[in-house]
Amino acid sequence: MNILDKIIFVKQKEVSKNRILYPIQKLENSILFNRKSLSLVRKIEKSRIGIIAEFKRQSPSKGIINDTVSMEKVVKDYEEAGASGISILTDFSFFSGKNENLTKTRSIVSIPLLRKDFIVDEYQIIESKSIGSDVILLIAEILSKKQIKDFTSLAKSIDLEVIIEIHSEKEIEKLTENSDIIGINNRNLRTFIVDSNNCLKLVSKVPKNYIKIAESGIKDVKNILHLRKNGFQGFLIGENFMREKDPGNSCRNMIHALKNHINDEI
Repeated sequence: MNILDKIIFVKQKEVSKNRILYPIQKLENSILFNRKSLSLVRKIEKSRIGIIAEFKRQSPSKGIINDTVSMEKVVKDYEEAGASGISILTDFSFFSGKNENLTKTRSIVSIPLLRKDFIVDEYQIIESKSIGSDVILLIAEILSKKQIKDFTSLAKSIDLEVIIEIHSEKEIEKLTENSDIIGINNRNLRTFIVDSNNCLKLVSKVPKNYIKIAESGIKDVKNILHLRKNGFQGFLIGENFMREKDPGNSCRNMIHALKNHINDEI
């Protein structure tokens, strides 16, 4: 059983447990469920930067990345640095995340929040809205085209935007018209190996009407500028920031340098 299969096996058990502990009716009655969501799409479209800064303490492939920084400080620093959005890992078993991290972040920042998790059930979409998410991630590799269509429709009905994540050309056929953003992941989720060129191999094959974001293995401004020239408007960056003692400052420095390069182009 590879890493992705293990994650999905654990996730399905987790969802079954949570359905009993936190019934859908209870989720729908939460304070955050009826709030107006913030649009990551509009934020990226208005920004020349498009960085979605991620908070995660560990990963299955790298182990502990950073378990000492204050989450509250990091996410506030991300916002002040000029990030277009913030991604919060909520998976506990493999990433040491938790739903409370997203809810806490929602209370202290005013930019769109992406719930980064492995969504395999409609329950998790309702849950995402109830904990303060603005955007959810649907991973094409673990879902059928029908599931993606149904999950996207449900998300839209409760004011959530959707990122469809793909990793290979065969997954492009699973895209649906009502998707907001297409994320192309450089990381193979079955092996967690990163191929930094994967985004560039696939971007021309994705229909032009989608906003496209690059995920994983983005290390520097030069890398981002090259991706921008090839059609990407957004860049999901986590480990590159989180492995630093001060992730927020690392994000700030990258955005500052990126702005300088873009201004020079103009």
